[in-house]
Amino acid sequence: MTHNGTERLTARQTVARRCRAVTEARWFAVAVFGLILANAVVLGVETYASVVHRWQDELKLIEYGFLAAFTVEILLRAGAHADRPKGFFRDPWNLFDLAVVLSAFLPAVRENATVLRLLRLARVLRAARFLPQLRIVLAAVARSLPGTVSFLLVGALLLYVYAMVGWVFFADDDPEHYGSLGRAVLTLFLLMTLDGLGDIVRDGLEISRWSILYYASYVLLASFVLVNVLIGVVITSLDEARELERDELAGNEPDPPAAEAADSRDRELRDRIAEARRALDELEGSLERLPVPRANTTEGSAPSASGNT
Repeated sequence: MTHNGTERLTARQTVARRCRAVTEARWFAVAVFGLILANAVVLGVETYASVVHRWQDELKLIEYGFLAAFTVEILLRAGAHADRPKGFFRDPWNLFDLAVVLSAFLPAVRENATVLRLLRLARVLRAARFLPQLRIVLAAVARSLPGTVSFLLVGALLLYVYAMVGWVFFADDDPEHYGSLGRAVLTLFLLMTLDGLGDIVRDGLEISRWSILYYASYVLLASFVLVNVLIGVVITSLDEARELERDELAGNEPDPPAAEAADSRDRELRDRIAEARRALDELEGSLERLPVPRANTTEGSAPSASGNT
């Protein structure tokens, strides 16, 4: 890596570290949550025409202030990922916040008062980011969508079959409720919530005593079986969302036993290295204290000379 590339990387890391110090602070989360609540209060105040007429300029100034504050917030969150930009876009909440803030600067949105109000209302949903329990509920709803789709398909099939049966048997005598397939579906859909069950059953008994079987079987399947199945799907998804939230929190926080084991291994390794160094020092000292042997050439040559003589 070149020198300039290293400087750019270091600068990004510095920016990310400083931004994370702000975004991970508790006061930052409290301040943003307070801004979201204040934005919700202002939206509620704007539903009163007399207040809007009297404080129109002040309310616009407050809205610009909210927009500026939320823009600074998303910039700080993006800056916290300066050293790893892909991590910013992997978080769905960051994408939602970015879409809400950037949409407010689009001319087409600012010129449409209805869309702008809906966009400002979407900011209130950002409160879920700072409320773990609400975040779990939203995650559970999202995870329950596949099961909910299956429930809707089964419910639609049940409605269609019972609506056709009701049209066949009750269309002539009760055209108000079963005169067409659409009316029969609407009647049975309301009956699924047990709304007006007594009146409809009484009208059916006046037509035929066997109508009690029709209504009893429908209420049993639609109001009890299907609704309880839907509740079971949502509760299961809620438990799964809690587990995921718990796993994410556990992944962000170090495991105390694992951390203690790692520290213990590090200390043991350092102790062994220190012992090896002491052993080497002692060995070097022992070698230095040994006497150095010297060759005695005079005494070695005399016997050789006398021997030759």
